[in-house]
Amino acid sequence: RASSCHRHHRTEMSAPTRFAGTTGHPKGEVKTGLAVGMDHGKVLTKLEMKPKPSYRKGKLNKRVQFVREVIREVAGFSPYEKRTMELLKVGKEKRALKLLKVKLGTHKRAKAKREGMAAELRKQRTKGH
Repeated sequence: RASSCHRHHRTEMSAPTRFAGTTGHPKGEVKTGLAVGMDHGKVLTKLEMKPKPSYRKGKLNKRVQFVREVIREVAGFSPYEKRTMELLKVGKEKRALKLLKVKLGTHKRAKAKREGMAAELRKQRTKGH
């Protein structure tokens, strides 16, 4: 069995650009029309796909942003937000996160809200000075 030649032993036969997946272009990007090789397959012209509406999900609309700013200006902060800002002022970030996690339900939402509140504090400090 020692004389049998396995595929991974034949390194001298392969071209220098064909090792470790480096072909000069991404694998499968350009088809060759042949049944063998790294880029085997029928040559096709790919259709340009329209972007799906779902790709826009989560992107903040200008109008929505404006409406939120107006509401924040008129209504101010809710009691738990005020308490969070007080905790952040005295440097109790962990306590603020715990409070927000209880109020908002998830760790991810709590972290996002804490960052938002910290940004509000920074904005107030720059406006004050």
